[in-house]
Amino acid sequence: MDQYIIHGGTTLRGEVEISGAKNAAVAIIPAALLVKGVCRIENIPQISDTDTLLTILVELGARVSYINKNTIEIDCSNARCQDAPFELMRKIRASYYLIGSMLGRFGSAKTTMPGGCNFGVRPIDQHIKGMRALGADVNVEGGFVYADALDGRLHGSRIYLDKVSVGATMNIMIAAVLAEGRTVIENAAREPHIVDLANFLNSMGADVRGAGTDSIRINGVDELHGGSYSIIPDQIEAGTYMVAAAATGGEVLITNIIPKHLEGISAKLRETGTFIEEYEEAILVRGAEKLRRINLKTMPYPGFPTDMQPQFGVLLCQANGTSVITEGIYDNRFKYVNELRKMGAEIQVDGRVCVIDGGRRLSGAPVHACDLRAGAAMVIAGMIADGTTVIDDVHYIERGYERFVEKLNALGADITVRYDDDDPERIGLYSVS
Repeated sequence: MDQYIIHGGTTLRGEVEISGAKNAAVAIIPAALLVKGVCRIENIPQISDTDTLLTILVELGARVSYINKNTIEIDCSNARCQDAPFELMRKIRASYYLIGSMLGRFGSAKTTMPGGCNFGVRPIDQHIKGMRALGADVNVEGGFVYADALDGRLHGSRIYLDKVSVGATMNIMIAAVLAEGRTVIENAAREPHIVDLANFLNSMGADVRGAGTDSIRINGVDELHGGSYSIIPDQIEAGTYMVAAAATGGEVLITNIIPKHLEGISAKLRETGTFIEEYEEAILVRGAEKLRRINLKTMPYPGFPTDMQPQFGVLLCQANGTSVITEGIYDNRFKYVNELRKMGAEIQVDGRVCVIDGGRRLSGAPVHACDLRAGAAMVIAGMIADGTTVIDDVHYIERGYERFVEKLNALGADITVRYDDDDPERIGLYSVS
């Protein structure tokens, strides 16, 4: 497996530019299957998840061309209804968006159950509920999802989500765009990447209204046309660099961001004593001499994001006093705690509550990246620890952070990558042509 080797005790200083939003890109790429024409998508992050999804589209008959490293053109005019490459689909959680896009485009879909990071039970029951409400027959058998529009085309419906689900909200949006009639999604998620998906679809001729509220209305259209769209900056990547700057006691200007998307993260960092100054499209973060303890609870947007919880867990190991983190979204997102304990952290977990006795120095150790955000947290831990930290399973990290090591080293980190050319988890990044 590939490894990151981190020599700790560094302080981050300088400027870093944020890439396109992973959580928007992994929905927009499957949604391009609905478009009969050329989609030009800018600010695509160079990460393994996007590469995997683009490879899947090529296998379905799409033409994908790179204009530059962050701009692609996708032409799905000649895409075919056929089985997608299941080994690739099993690698990523976002493969479930192909259920909605294939149903919308072809009236039929066969996909695997989604893969990706494992940090608790994440069923797709709300996705299935939505597809059935739109008139699809959906069955899950042997690890596969089979879905067919009973009348050959989906039909609009009023759908109430039993719980706020980002993935289900986006998947139903994708499926409903070409459905006949009007669809209303109630108790919809409100994250910025949901708004971004709606804006992408509308730029291609869809009629989606209310994204960013808890009630989204979609008036079905007969077809989508080609066009150009630029993906929003990644709020979680930005938040990760904010925490890294605070944890190392550094000073970093983070550019190409939307400060409003970071309000929950900024508020909690300010509570720790971290200095935050916002500009129009940038934010300056300066670490405090002594970090203060805080309590936080993850919640759906605009609350504090669950994807930032592990990074804050590392930060609070450096804060004086006892901090409490309550995980309000997933059942088991504290796997990284065992890795931090290897480095000397004093942390106790009881169900969804994590109690951190901060103020202790961390020491370098061999650790694992348990999932994408936990992996990023371990990188931060390695940078503030004494000695050398070796992180295994870094393919998880590369699912969601573009040029992570390169950007951190440019800020003053000391990280090298040990590549294993035989790593079965690695696919050739940006191999689509």
